[in-house]
Amino acid sequence: MERADLNQTAAGFDPLRPKLIRVAYRMLGSVADAEDIVQDAFIRWIEVDRAEVRVPEAFLRRMVMRMCLDQLKSARRQRETYIGPWLPDPIVEEDEQEDVTLPLMLALERLSPLERAAFLLHDVFGLDFEEVAATLQREPAACRQLAARARAHVRESRPRFHVEKQRGLEIAQAFFAASRSGDASALGAMLAADVSMHADGGGKRPAAVRPALGFEQVMKVHAGLAKLFEKVGSTLVRAGFINGLPGFVTREGDGELQTTALEIEDSKIVAIYIMRNPDKLQHLH
Repeated sequence: MERADLNQTAAGFDPLRPKLIRVAYRMLGSVADAEDIVQDAFIRWIEVDRAEVRVPEAFLRRMVMRMCLDQLKSARRQRETYIGPWLPDPIVEEDEQEDVTLPLMLALERLSPLERAAFLLHDVFGLDFEEVAATLQREPAACRQLAARARAHVRESRPRFHVEKQRGLEIAQAFFAASRSGDASALGAMLAADVSMHADGGGKRPAAVRPALGFEQVMKVHAGLAKLFEKVGSTLVRAGFINGLPGFVTREGDGELQTTALEIEDSKIVAIYIMRNPDKLQHLH
């Protein structure tokens, strides 16, 4: 292809790239994998007879979704041998812009790839079932069933109580202060009785290989962490929304970044999600 033609093709593709990465990320839970998929889609797009494509965005979305479905076959095998809890790569934003929050992404992980795709395409991205069927190469009725099964499985993962933006950030900042200072009284007042704590180190950095479940376990873990923070420190980089949940980014004593996301119901923290795996934090540097 001549350079002028390649530049023209790239100019048409690049405005769609963020949307396509959004689709791929929600399927795969990995920023790097989503970017790779979309770049591969661009390479394939170069070879397509684009004069025959009526709606490039729809065509490329189908291409990306099918590539994601192929990738998930190997990704699921990798996650079966993953060290400790698996969490999706953290997406950090200033505002609540995520339509797929971290708990919902974890619920999607338990679905089959086709159920996940049907749910995302119809319930999240708003496509009709004719378009979903064309993407998944299934009958519309079958896609309706896939989406219905997915909806039943993830219903409990949808937020039941909306936390006002400023209130969520205030709780996140208060949690940072209490957890780093060792103020057990202030920390305990923020936690729900059935709170859980999940840390993803991926075998690359120290992290609990099992979630801490319940108030007593989570408080015990933080008592130990407070002693560590007293020795090596933990610096707040910024507060924000991580996969749609209030939270913050810190730089820990080993010099590495870490994200903490808080699931909040009725002003109480019901789940804490900590990302420590450096491979999943590269895009935040």
